[in-house]
Amino acid sequence: MVSENKKYCIIQNCKSIETDLIPVLNYADFSKEIIELLTLNENHCVTYFAFPQDDGLKFIAAIANDSTQNIFILSHFLPKNVEQELASLTPQINALHIFEREIHENFGVGFPGHPWLKPVRFAHNRADTNLKINDYPFYSIESNELHEVGVGPVHAGIIEPGHFRFICNGENVLHLEIQLGWQHRGVEQTLLDKQTLLQRNIVAESVAGDTTVGHSLAFAGIMESLAGIETATQLDIERSIALELERIAVHTADISALCTDVAYNLGASIFGILRTAIINQTQAWCGNRLGKGMIRTGGTHYPLTNQLKSQILQTLDKYEKQFVELAHLTYRLPSVENRFDDIGTVTEQQMRKIGAVGMVARMANIPRDVRKSHPSKAFVKHPYTPIVLPKGDVFSRFLLRRKEIKQSIFWIREVLKNEEFVHPSPKPVSDIALKPGRLAVSLVEGWRGEICHTAVTGKNGELVYYKIKDPSFHNWKALELSLRNLEISDFPINNKSYNLSYCGFDL
Repeated sequence: MVSENKKYCIIQNCKSIETDLIPVLNYADFSKEIIELLTLNENHCVTYFAFPQDDGLKFIAAIANDSTQNIFILSHFLPKNVEQELASLTPQINALHIFEREIHENFGVGFPGHPWLKPVRFAHNRADTNLKINDYPFYSIESNELHEVGVGPVHAGIIEPGHFRFICNGENVLHLEIQLGWQHRGVEQTLLDKQTLLQRNIVAESVAGDTTVGHSLAFAGIMESLAGIETATQLDIERSIALELERIAVHTADISALCTDVAYNLGASIFGILRTAIINQTQAWCGNRLGKGMIRTGGTHYPLTNQLKSQILQTLDKYEKQFVELAHLTYRLPSVENRFDDIGTVTEQQMRKIGAVGMVARMANIPRDVRKSHPSKAFVKHPYTPIVLPKGDVFSRFLLRRKEIKQSIFWIREVLKNEEFVHPSPKPVSDIALKPGRLAVSLVEGWRGEICHTAVTGKNGELVYYKIKDPSFHNWKALELSLRNLEISDFPINNKSYNLSYCGFDL
């Protein structure tokens, strides 16, 4: 649907629109509309990117309204034969800083007025291949009293590569800068290169191993919308149960890891064991503990039977009894409370400025949750009430996980109590014909937060562009902000309290 002012189109989650219907604005109008939309707290940018089209670059911005379920689609075209510079929108809307940086890195477009067009990922196909990762332009302060501390990209234990550069006055952190971009997997390009639906599905579910269900669900939503496949509500309910099991499992693992960081070994051990019970249930369902193979376009190989329904309820009953008992003890331990309380605090204002999503938004008093704001069929039929906390510190991030686990268990029970899984679900499609000349946006509330997949088809129905945004794309900046004026020894618990994705960011 084209807006009344004919400046943008309005679509819903997991719906597509003809690209020819999207008004192509000059940059002045494009900028004006984006700034006006994002000035409202109920709106936030879910994706903003450019891709080659004809003899220039097509810019697409998607802005979601958290109150009306609308997604506003705006576009601009920049011909190659004109100056490749566009006035930066970051001074007015800080959350756009990283989108503009990525466009600059990928295509060399300048954004005069941007505070710092630093690289984002060092992708193989970046515009300036002379820019090397070792030449990353870190912020620095000239002083005889300050020193720098570098951590990574190679870390102790099993962790993905990322470099953290601290500027400290003694033990006090004045500034933290995070440099990613070490993996160069080329996920988005691989999705275009692969020609079969199954190959693309397998790539999508590997975007982030701990969010297999979340990313594969976003991919399925894109493919189904572009192919005009209307799936049954029951299938979406089954997928959403898998999504909530993934949330319970990873939240439990994170609680275990936070207990490790404060040397509470009982909590570290038992919460870790409880996480295993949940992922084993996922394995009993689809044959893989992380949910690989669970989500496929158009249908499922693993329908949720009444037998599985009973197993899930039994697993949750046993899990909840042990979880509640240990959580009751853990969350009241003075040694845990004192270590987490008032540490790594960020404010609602800061999180709105960086465009935070998911847990990072909700622990700072921002009720941003796709399950509520842009619900799929499952969450329309069985509404979900997001958990929001006001304080924004490590303890809030610790507590939010506990509360979200409880809420997800409640939601799954209510669904299973009111649904009968007696009719066989359709099998996945092996091949699909994508509608030509269309754009689709798919939003999923993964356990970290808002996942956004966007795809554009060409005149023959081929994929011409595929864009992935993991919630960590927004939220790494929150970790940087939360370390200011803390001791450097507070970094591990801050880092784990966010548990942001390296691979989901480093596409």
